[in-house]
Amino acid sequence: MVWDLPSPYTIEIQVGTSAIDDFDHVNNLEYLRWIEAISWQHSAELGLDLARYREHDRAMVVHRHELDYLRAAFLGESLELATWIVACDGRLTLTRRFQLLRPADGQTLLRARTRFACIELSSGRARRMPAEYATRYGDAIVREP
Repeated sequence: MVWDLPSPYTIEIQVGTSAIDDFDHVNNLEYLRWIEAISWQHSAELGLDLARYREHDRAMVVHRHELDYLRAAFLGESLELATWIVACDGRLTLTRRFQLLRPADGQTLLRARTRFACIELSSGRARRMPAEYATRYGDAIVREP
């Protein structure tokens, strides 16, 4: 497969009936669910799961999503979604990129970017990320060309 960036973290997706809308293709909201799922899985792989967030009273929450829907996906298709951390300022923000591919024909169906901000869970206010977050997320950065 041709990924936009090297060394992606990937998940496989099997398109089921619950993802299909009245136009007989994957509903736009489903792509966002998949982006959320891979973000959580990748963070957990880096050692920063929900339990760790609660221990620190800090979480990375969505500040901005940008999704470019390029092609439709359909019932029964096998897809592969990739993510990369492309920026982490070590203080407040983290940025991920995403690419959704259909391996059967190599087509990219979606490209997306999400910016996260660190908040204090107990107050909901923006707060500096713990050093552990800066290190774990920072070490996972893939530089964009």
